[in-house]
Amino acid sequence: MTVLPNTLTLRPITGPEELDLFNRIPYVLNHELADDLAEGRRRPSWMWVALDGDRLLARLSWWCRNQDDAPFLLDLLDVDDTAEDVDRVAVATELLSTANAALFPDGVPVAQGTVPPPEFLRFEVADWRDDERSRRRVGERLAVIEKSGAVPLVERLRYEWRAGNPLPEDSGRLVYRGIEDTEDILGLMVRALEGTLDTHDRMDLRELSAEEVAAANFADEFANYSTPRSWWRVATLPDGTPVGFVIPARNAYHPIISYIAVLPEHRGNGYIDDLLAEGTRVLVREGVTYVRAATDVGNVPMARAFTRAGYDTISGVINMTWST
Repeated sequence: MTVLPNTLTLRPITGPEELDLFNRIPYVLNHELADDLAEGRRRPSWMWVALDGDRLLARLSWWCRNQDDAPFLLDLLDVDDTAEDVDRVAVATELLSTANAALFPDGVPVAQGTVPPPEFLRFEVADWRDDERSRRRVGERLAVIEKSGAVPLVERLRYEWRAGNPLPEDSGRLVYRGIEDTEDILGLMVRALEGTLDTHDRMDLRELSAEEVAAANFADEFANYSTPRSWWRVATLPDGTPVGFVIPARNAYHPIISYIAVLPEHRGNGYIDDLLAEGTRVLVREGVTYVRAATDVGNVPMARAFTRAGYDTISGVINMTWST
């Protein structure tokens, strides 16, 4: 087996005209790449290939949110799993090293210096450890990321509710209202961070106050949804005491339950089921035929709530990060 072919070429694609080449390796996101390029969520200079002649051996791509000007995630890193004549891990490692050096020669610039490269994310079958081929596929890709200095951060589960699944009914225990203004939802987000099981939030809280984490979450994601804030719901007791909130929305790809939380003093009463049901009903009333959502594997209460509400597990998500 050859470690690296003598004719190995590492380069970004020239543009959308090379998407057919880039998509020779199958992956769940392939059908989104043309729109991502058209909308600026990907750039040809962020989409790299490793070629042996005209044979695609490996590829990678960064992605950004609509409001970003720089890569936000490395969410594509693939090798040709049928290529038995080369060291696939070595090829992909060389590709990642070369692309990282081209895009981030001095790290990622921020106001106070530099930060590590963007986080790595991969969609996989939820039970990938139980199948030999899946273990090899995932293992090779994670080995490449680990060789570059990244460490595991969290695994998540993705869920989907589909039309035809039971639509959760209103238990009648809570009253729902819209948000009053940005300060209203920010105040609730701050309170919900106490005791959070979300890994990203817990990591951010090591360095930032709850107020800063809530403000960053809002500015980075919720403030940028094109769907109306009138969809957002605050749940209260009959006397008006807030219990929690849910943010149904549509991102660039799907209708989603973006954020759902029960305030600390009301946890343990099953209110998560009421909030999830209300968020799902809001989206269904807007005409959607499916709803996507996700949670950390370690957030068992949330995972169980999705199952009770008729959401099916559709995949797992693996996140790795480069420490500062």
